Amino acid sequence: MPNALEEIRLSLPHIELAAHLHGPADGAPVIALHGWLDNANSFARLAPQLHGLRIVALDLAGHGYSDHRPAGAGYALWDYAHDVLQVAEQLGWQRFALLGHSLGAIISVLLAAAMPDRVERLALIDGVIPPTGDATGAAQRLGEALQAQLQWRNKRKGVYVDMDRAVQARMHGKVPVSREAAELLAGRGLAPVPGGYSWRSDSRLTLPSPARLTEEQALAYVDQVRCPTCLIVAEQGILAARQDLLARLPFDVQRLPGDHHLHLNDEAGAASVARCINSFFAVP
Repeated sequence: MPNALEEIRLSLPHIELAAHLHGPADGAPVIALHGWLDNANSFARLAPQLHGLRIVALDLAGHGYSDHRPAGAGYALWDYAHDVLQVAEQLGWQRFALLGHSLGAIISVLLAAAMPDRVERLALIDGVIPPTGDATGAAQRLGEALQAQLQWRNKRKGVYVDMDRAVQARMHGKVPVSREAAELLAGRGLAPVPGGYSWRSDSRLTLPSPARLTEEQALAYVDQVRCPTCLIVAEQGILAARQDLLARLPFDVQRLPGDHHLHLNDEAGAASVARCINSFFAVP
């Protein structure tokens, strides 16, 4: 299976991020953003099948080979959006497209809404708005998050005696994936440690969020997206049950068979997603 041809590191003013480069140097500029606790290998099957695009597939902060945020900092959605904008600045891309899966799709929508003069096209895979909350539970949510932060330093990351056990754990995680998908993510996400292997991702990524947007706020971002947008919904994925939300979106929605990681789990799924995205980018 084809893999990324080039590994790069991007030294931003506030953090260093790792990325894979795919596609021709003169291709249309695209920044690809993976999902929560995944890494740039999320696009290892898909990116080689996309035509005419120069894709920078990031390891988001705290994931893969990218740096973790410093002590006292968090992983808010707008912080990721700032990272992406800084990446575009370093690359000299005044205008660019975003390709996002899950968390990466959510970040893409927020950035496109906030900076419509910079983002010229959105391709989203089974993600669009973040989990939302209501005002009445805001104080309780913040309290729970603060308590979890106090307890975090006493927790130790899990260690797997061999890579296969780590792969098995990823296969059966909160969002299950195929063995091949888990192996791809593990290849970039595991680090050798005393006693075996542990995931490179920052354990603070699993802490509860101290605040959530209301659904009204989240949809206000959707309404501010001005660029052409294609949303791929996996029929057995996270968005499929949200028919109320999907009916509300002003995007081109394409439904494909597969689950949340349909672009990564197998070649057939990657090929079906690639056909949609290639058609979308081919339209002027």
